[in-house]
Amino acid sequence: MTQPSAREKVVSKLPASLRQQLKIRAAQHRLDIQIAVEQAIHAWTALAASPAAVDVSGASSFATFLPPGQWDAFKTIASARDVTLTQGLAQAVQLWLDMNPSPEVIRPETTRRIIVCNQKGGVGKTAITAGTGEALAEDPDILRPVRVAKQLAAAQLASPETDGSSDALEVENLPGLGLRVLLIDFDPQCHLTRQLGAEPLPLDGDSLTKHMGGEAKGELRDLIVAVDQEHFGDRLHMLPGCNDAFLLDVKLASVRASEKALERALAPLEGDYDVIIVDCPPSLGLSMDAAIYYGHRRDGEAPGQSGTLIVVQAEDSSADAYDMLTTQIDDLRNDLDVVIDYLGIVVNLYDARRGYIATSSLQGWVDIKDPRVVGLVGDLKEQKEAVRMQQPLLSYSPTCTQSVAMRALARELA
Repeated sequence: MTQPSAREKVVSKLPASLRQQLKIRAAQHRLDIQIAVEQAIHAWTALAASPAAVDVSGASSFATFLPPGQWDAFKTIASARDVTLTQGLAQAVQLWLDMNPSPEVIRPETTRRIIVCNQKGGVGKTAITAGTGEALAEDPDILRPVRVAKQLAAAQLASPETDGSSDALEVENLPGLGLRVLLIDFDPQCHLTRQLGAEPLPLDGDSLTKHMGGEAKGELRDLIVAVDQEHFGDRLHMLPGCNDAFLLDVKLASVRASEKALERALAPLEGDYDVIIVDCPPSLGLSMDAAIYYGHRRDGEAPGQSGTLIVVQAEDSSADAYDMLTTQIDDLRNDLDVVIDYLGIVVNLYDARRGYIATSSLQGWVDIKDPRVVGLVGDLKEQKEAVRMQQPLLSYSPTCTQSVAMRALARELA
């Protein structure tokens, strides 16, 4: 392709709907818009005759950069075909859209399992569970702002006076990932359930705990609820929590192969979803063993598709909790002879203005390398507001810095 520096600016008109479709489709195919327009005009001029007319009512100014001479050649052919430049360009763009359909969402062969964990409470596991699931499920035909997680961490270390927003970093508009996601509220406190506007399951009814303990009263899928269908379509679902999970460790003590109890319970649901994300309790008991085991690498599954996502804060107590959690994971690996991958570390609720403790702790997490930091989410008001409103963050405030960071995290994991 011709280098951008050798291009010439051209100005014409294009209907808003075509311009938007072009913008989305080019992003889906990872192309610059000017390259897409160049390809469109090339394909149109190669036709033996003009295709069907396109409705160009309401067309407004549209500028792009093309290789030298291409626009002049286009004008000559448009004149020979007796069509206006606006009509010719609209036909060319429509032709390109027809030749480059939206790519199919790539679905994993094995349902991915992401175990969001840390036995330390208050680090924001629930917010990360919800935000990651929301970002994975967003509409692939709509562009949303995304910032690369690794760049974000590096920038915060370079600019410790900021609050975690790093507005100077480049933000790229990308299509949603369009995956089918199931969120599991595995915490007896039911924070995920309430934050997303649902009610915890009643103690006298069916629940995940009862299915894991061999006391199921019905089908687990009958308990699943959709999350904000207007924003996520029918791609984001949740299995609400129940307070009976406080008794789960006691129940699991008498269950055969208790570490496999969560996998057995959720197995019937896996065919309906691309990704299942488990919001774990702040615990190191048998229920955590079952959750961690659920993320183990299965036969034929590629490394890094499933595993544990550890949420921490940039402060000392998170480091102590991290050591305890990784010890438990290593013990399970050895005792059960399974591979449990680390998907990464998410540093949550970060605000470098808190000083040396925050910045040095972040440096400490970055220095670990394996697992590496895959997300950095600032301690900003939008998440708290979304919780208060019982709405998903990415539909409550889709362009806020925290939403941008959640999308970056999702792409690190995708």
